[in-house]
Amino acid sequence: MAVAVERSAWTDERLDDLANRMDAGFARVDADIRELRAEIGGLRLTLLRVGGGIMIGLVGVIAATLVSPIG
Repeated sequence: MAVAVERSAWTDERLDDLANRMDAGFARVDADIRELRAEIGGLRLTLLRVGGGIMIGLVGVIAATLVSPIG
């Protein structure tokens, strides 16, 4: 049983079209990654603010507990 293998020729135009589509795809991925990095930077700042607020609140509760009279 013989299997015929089709062979397609890649012309310069087809290769240029493929290269252009790949460049556009990489540019889109690069833009997406830059956008995600900006969002992560904002999230990091928010987490630092919330964590700092929780720590300040905890220090205040500990100080109030230590200062309050027992009994």
